[in-house]
Amino acid sequence: MSPTIEQHISLQPFNSLALPAYAEYFCSVSDEQELFSALEYAKQHQLKITPLGGGSNLILAGDLSGLVIHINTHGISHHSQGNSVEVTFAAGENWHQAVLTTLEQGWFGMENLSLIPGNMGAAPIQNIGAYGVELADLFVSLRAVEIATGKLVKFNKAACEFAYRDSLFKNVARDQFIILDVTLCLSTVAEVNISYPALKSALESHSGTLTPEKVSQLVCQIRRQKLPDPAITPNAGSFFKNPLISNSALTGLLEVFPQMPNFPQPDNFTKIPAAWLIDQCGYKGLTRGSVGVHKHQALVLVNHLDGGGTGEQLLELAEEIREGVWQRFAIRLELEPRVYGSIKEF
Repeated sequence: MSPTIEQHISLQPFNSLALPAYAEYFCSVSDEQELFSALEYAKQHQLKITPLGGGSNLILAGDLSGLVIHINTHGISHHSQGNSVEVTFAAGENWHQAVLTTLEQGWFGMENLSLIPGNMGAAPIQNIGAYGVELADLFVSLRAVEIATGKLVKFNKAACEFAYRDSLFKNVARDQFIILDVTLCLSTVAEVNISYPALKSALESHSGTLTPEKVSQLVCQIRRQKLPDPAITPNAGSFFKNPLISNSALTGLLEVFPQMPNFPQPDNFTKIPAAWLIDQCGYKGLTRGSVGVHKHQALVLVNHLDGGGTGEQLLELAEEIREGVWQRFAIRLELEPRVYGSIKEF
């Protein structure tokens, strides 16, 4: 079955920042057959392909030429062996709903990643992570279609080249594949990971048996306290990566900024909270027209007033923040969301 191809479709409802942009051509696909039909249509008409999932990790800086394919596929299957269960999720499955489903099934491991916005297909691209767990910790494999050839390709963990908020699909393979499904390895043993400081702190008043379900609830509670709801205040979650700096650079910075929070990482690197850097530069709560920095979380850029801001305005604010942090700390912030429809590279 072939999907309906539409022209000049607004993408404002399809991105969590509610940024105005139009797709030259647009279709939504609900299964792999429709996806392959859409790819064939694009090939015949020589159209560039842009896959679009939940729209929670992108910045639309302008209109998108070619064919935008909204990935709306669903389905969850599993294979158990001993205490392990490999669960395969279609790319269009909502991430948080997938977490809740696995908990209901007694499959554990995703609970620390509760309430992360977006869909499953984007998770490996970003190597999403929160509260001491990354997708890479659970990852087994994914299936994808190569846009240029239409070939199906399976990637194991090593092939994905996961790093902090990074993967092969954000670098050399950017825009070359559309992810079809993702397989994760979960456990039927209810062990919990509470090593992350914010979780430890939240658990100080907890009594009774600590379960993965309780961890999920606490993570949701912490996230709701820290981060605005995109349905109410349009945003893309964390806008900047927490920068990694060398330990030698940290030594010099601590001489000037002894209060700077820092978290040791492998290979003589240290992670610095981007929110702290931005806050120290006085940007928390800043407004520039219809866009701004959230008043309670400096890491989140928002689109105010019924989504009246534009991608261009948002990127101008992001550049102002990056330049301010660089001038004060000589640390270069990197954007976490991906930019589309813009000639400017960050």
